[in-house]
Amino acid sequence: MRVRNPRTGVYDYEFQECSPETVRQTARRFSDNQIAWYRSGVANRIAVIQEWKRELISTKEQLIGALATDTGRTWETTAEVDWVIDSMDKWCAVARKFYEQHDYWIPYPLITVLSPWNFPLALSMMDTLPALLSGAAVMVKPSEVTPRFVDIVKQTIEGVSGLHDILCFTPGTADTGALLADKADLICFTGSIGSAKKVLYAASKKMIPVLFELGTKDPAIVLSSANLEMAAAAIVRGSTTNAGQSCLSFERIYVHISVHDALVDLLVAKANELQFVDDQMLKGEIGPIIFDKQVLTINTHLEDAFNLGATLVTGSKQCEEINGGYYCRPTVLVNVTQNMLVMREETFGPIMPVIAFDQIDELIEMVNAPEFSLGAAVFAGTDDEAIALAQRINAGSVSINEAALSAILHYGDSVSFNWSGIGGLRIGPENFSRFVKKKHFHF
Repeated sequence: MRVRNPRTGVYDYEFQECSPETVRQTARRFSDNQIAWYRSGVANRIAVIQEWKRELISTKEQLIGALATDTGRTWETTAEVDWVIDSMDKWCAVARKFYEQHDYWIPYPLITVLSPWNFPLALSMMDTLPALLSGAAVMVKPSEVTPRFVDIVKQTIEGVSGLHDILCFTPGTADTGALLADKADLICFTGSIGSAKKVLYAASKKMIPVLFELGTKDPAIVLSSANLEMAAAAIVRGSTTNAGQSCLSFERIYVHISVHDALVDLLVAKANELQFVDDQMLKGEIGPIIFDKQVLTINTHLEDAFNLGATLVTGSKQCEEINGGYYCRPTVLVNVTQNMLVMREETFGPIMPVIAFDQIDELIEMVNAPEFSLGAAVFAGTDDEAIALAQRINAGSVSINEAALSAILHYGDSVSFNWSGIGGLRIGPENFSRFVKKKHFHF
């Protein structure tokens, strides 16, 4: 398998896709070893995860280098690695408390995690860590678009006694994912709806559960009472982090008509401060579009918006090719309407389409129209005003006067709405209940 560097466009890395026989052997070995892993108790599992954390810390600079090469971004990569290391402590603490209160929970023996390319390490670990702590064995298939970190993670797994007996990272195509899913007792998938439907069909033939996090079209809502400086800063940050390639990225902005022009001016000023990441990845905030196939989606959404009357205030009319990589400038659009693709379908780029509203009922109808309902944000003068509006929004988590707080404070219980997901709580202490079945003894 050949891998493309998103900054240069050059296919400069290769890996060997796992054979079907190796997958079958691994699944059998993990199934045999999982019982002992579960019976070892939560205290032992926590100790193993802590040892793994130390191994990951020892390879931190290597991980950052591999991830940065695959994603072409800088500060987000360091934050991603730090987030994973920090989450290991947090999940261990949550696991200890959870199993003090839930004595008779039996884990699904073998779990397959199919993770995407936008945050390669973090999203491969988000389900893996609580699944392992629950007592399951885990097979992870990271995206073939961003696989360079996998060899480093494999080395850390080998450095922890017994961990390789119940955990593996296996990059590969959809064919490898299908093989891993076929051996699983439960499947975790993060990605597109189209791929999710295939996974769901495969799971239905085995009658096993699935846990999905899928598309997003998160709205940011700015009321007339909001602190506009604070709102604009949060919206630009929330729309452009990882060049907009985030499941919690703001992709729709609704602003009260009385403050529309003032907010747009602030968005433009803050967007124009951001620069593309330089050749050495030492300066700049906006990295390349990681997956080249995503460029077509972004360009199609922009072309559709302009054809239907949208006005470009600042940013890109189309993605730009620079030294072989594709980039999209932080882009603000006005004269936007709800029927545009950029307001209805997931764009996954640093695009800020702005719509003015007057009446709250009109606003709620627009906000709740798309099929995706992962997160949202409300900016208002008081928490009470924001919460009153947030209660009417169909979304799993709503940040108040800030961007994507669930990515930072990711231990508050929430669940995806509509087509954004299926299968229970992904964040919060009750996450552990997704990976286990309850047993009760009657007397």
